[in-house]
Amino acid sequence: MKTKVLRIDASMRRKGSKSRMITDQLLERLAHDYGRLDLARRDLADGVRFIDERWIAANFTDPSERSPEQRSSLAYSDALLSELQAADILVIGSPIYNFGIPAALKAWIDMVTRAREAFQYGPNGSEGLLTGKKAFLVIVSGGTEAGSSADFATPYLKHALNFIGIDDITLIAADAKHGPEAAIERALSWSSP
Repeated sequence: MKTKVLRIDASMRRKGSKSRMITDQLLERLAHDYGRLDLARRDLADGVRFIDERWIAANFTDPSERSPEQRSSLAYSDALLSELQAADILVIGSPIYNFGIPAALKAWIDMVTRAREAFQYGPNGSEGLLTGKKAFLVIVSGGTEAGSSADFATPYLKHALNFIGIDDITLIAADAKHGPEAAIERALSWSSP
């Protein structure tokens, strides 16, 4: 059985993107360790929709009571969520833009972080429903050091993934302190299953 991998590219640069280059290297390593991959790609440079009032109303309506228009409002979000639900491994390649994640990546997170689908509320608070997945975060920055007090991208991504049940997360950072070569080396030397 092939390992299902969902690759999310958040860099708006298609050429010369270090996050895309390091993600390519990581995927080569995953293919080496897991065999052939069933790879789905979502390039956020192609655009991603933002939530709006119709989306919110549809999302908060019980699925059995949604009108055709409401189901249509959620169709794009449903497609993104289905890609994530089907994946065994999630690979997010992202630059840090102005201390945080790109707006397109935030929009993708908004689209997939849905009650009853990705998380639910119970007697002990929120519970993620997308458990049993591994995530790799390839984070690239020219000036913001990953894990520093100015890095709002990495902790946000980890928190968002934990919230929906993904807590097995490996960070591969290329920043002002650790260049892309070091990140590639870490990508190629992570401890496989």
